Amino acid sequence: MVFSGIPFLYYFLPCVILVYLAVPKRLKNTVLLLFSLLFYAWGEPKYVFLMMATIAINYGLALLIEKCKGKPLSKLFMIVATVINLGFLGYFKYADFFIANFNRVTGLSAPLLHVVLPIGISFYTFQTLSYVIDVYRSNTHAQKNPITLATYVVLFPQLIAGPIVRYVDVERELTNREHSFEKVSQGIRRFIVGLSKKVLLANTLGEFCTAFLAAGDKSVLFYWLYVFAYMLQVYFDFSGYSDMAIGLGKIFAFDFLENFNYPFISKSISEFWRRWHMSLGSWFRDYVYIPMGGNRVRRGRMLFNIFTVWFLTGFWHGAEWNFIVWGLYFGVLLALEKFFFGKTLERFKTIGHIYVLFFVAISFAIFGAGSMTEAISHVGGMFGAGGLPMVSEGFWYYLKSYGVVMIIAILAATPLPKLLLEKCRKNKTVSAVWDVLEIPLLVCLLLLATAYLADGAFNPFLYFRF
Repeated sequence: MVFSGIPFLYYFLPCVILVYLAVPKRLKNTVLLLFSLLFYAWGEPKYVFLMMATIAINYGLALLIEKCKGKPLSKLFMIVATVINLGFLGYFKYADFFIANFNRVTGLSAPLLHVVLPIGISFYTFQTLSYVIDVYRSNTHAQKNPITLATYVVLFPQLIAGPIVRYVDVERELTNREHSFEKVSQGIRRFIVGLSKKVLLANTLGEFCTAFLAAGDKSVLFYWLYVFAYMLQVYFDFSGYSDMAIGLGKIFAFDFLENFNYPFISKSISEFWRRWHMSLGSWFRDYVYIPMGGNRVRRGRMLFNIFTVWFLTGFWHGAEWNFIVWGLYFGVLLALEKFFFGKTLERFKTIGHIYVLFFVAISFAIFGAGSMTEAISHVGGMFGAGGLPMVSEGFWYYLKSYGVVMIIAILAATPLPKLLLEKCRKNKTVSAVWDVLEIPLLVCLLLLATAYLADGAFNPFLYFRF
């Protein structure tokens, strides 16, 4: 089950909200837990047991870590928890990758395991890891109520597509959250905006990207049009899901942290990654980069730290070489900015914007490929490899067909609409008109998205790869 689907929107979500509102406060976490398990089991019932085993193991080990605080056993239990969590992730996500590469290197034919990747395992593994590490660091206390901990891990708004929510950020809300009509209304607004971004923009751009990959008359400009469309598709898909998660969280009185902050207006790659998938970037910073020494080490060690983090960031996204290369690609750019031209970019903002869009576009050509061979083909196509023409009939056809959507998407990916609305609302008359029109506009967006989904239109779930 996914947020952008009729079963979720008109069956599951109304049921969970009605039951949640009907039960007393002491049972609200139980309701969320049961419905979250149903939500996950909708597509993968057998992997519910894997998730529950993960919760039970981390619940017990966190209690042992706290009980043995200050003793060597505490660190041992933390290491055991880390190994188990990463072991589950490694087996289900990377086993066949390692076997396939072992076969290539040795010339052997070890059989692949064909393990099915549990949806969301990359997200909830990082959440359970952050929990036990924070207990070890004394940043929080071990949760003694297993239902409360299970609710944190399984909470359906952020279970399968993030953002990565740390236990310390929602600890108080898990036991004593304050419900209000204002939060519910904010949550509904945010959810509908996120749904619209996913269904009306990301899915439409995804249709073009699929058509491009099947097209035969490719050209240099056609490749660039595809890459920018794919950039926007991923952005609106991922940020749309994050908006929906944050909105759902508010409906149930949780305040999840923001995950995107207009990354395409960045003037450097460093800034881009402070604005893109912020929960993942901060996770690697706090649990990998800083513990390795961060910036407080010599240049050689700092480079090692940077490339280790970005190797892991790429590998986290998928068990393919193009993801690893994608991560290391950003590691190179970030290292160059840190040691050579980062300050220059701060002075020349226009150049910085062009630089970011150019190199981020290349990164998405790598990221969106199904293999390293395809990634090389896409990047080569962007620069005319193989004698590609500059333009083709396909380019003009799809530019006319999707040009308006791309313009809308480009504008929506900037703070301009938000700033314009804030400026207009300073006028009392405009503000009054907006207060009247906002709800009908949101209802229209919901109905439009529903019509799109009911029509059986293109509605991919990108997070199967993660």
